[in-house]
Amino acid sequence: MPLFERQVESRTVFEGRIVKLRLDVNELQDGRRAGREIVEHPGGVAVLPVDSDGNAYMVRQFRAPFGEVVLEAPAGKLEPGEDPLPAGVRELAEEVGASAGCITPLGRGYVSPGFCTEVIHMYLATDLTFGDSHPDDGEFLECERIPLDALYEMTLRGEILDAKTQIAVLKAHALIASGEVTL
Repeated sequence: MPLFERQVESRTVFEGRIVKLRLDVNELQDGRRAGREIVEHPGGVAVLPVDSDGNAYMVRQFRAPFGEVVLEAPAGKLEPGEDPLPAGVRELAEEVGASAGCITPLGRGYVSPGFCTEVIHMYLATDLTFGDSHPDDGEFLECERIPLDALYEMTLRGEILDAKTQIAVLKAHALIASGEVTL
């Protein structure tokens, strides 16, 4: 028997600047009904910039939901309908002050598929050229250069808590180690 649910009711209970909260009622395979709380999000993009010496450029940023500073790959929210690649180029310039001669897709992932529609698109940026960063108004961050090998080890030790960064680091490290991507 195929797995499925069929939406029978839906209403928006909150609409903010970034997210919308929807309460749905779905009919299950066995005919029963179940409530679903769905957060609609336009999606995001993350770019892991790695220079010719194998250094990754990361950002530290205070993240209010956790009340702490988080080490992350440069990233940002997509505007509704925005193409992820140009958005990644924009975020790289804004947060790191870099442009890339080569951008390699690292795939996409569901951020939290149990309740949220956010999809994150990830890229590896190489052949970097640096200028001045220009974060968004009200965005405060610190850029930090970390050898990719060290970042890979930090990820394996559980020191990198941001999921998109974990995925980007593991995939980028594998692509570079295998020779599929050269620095």
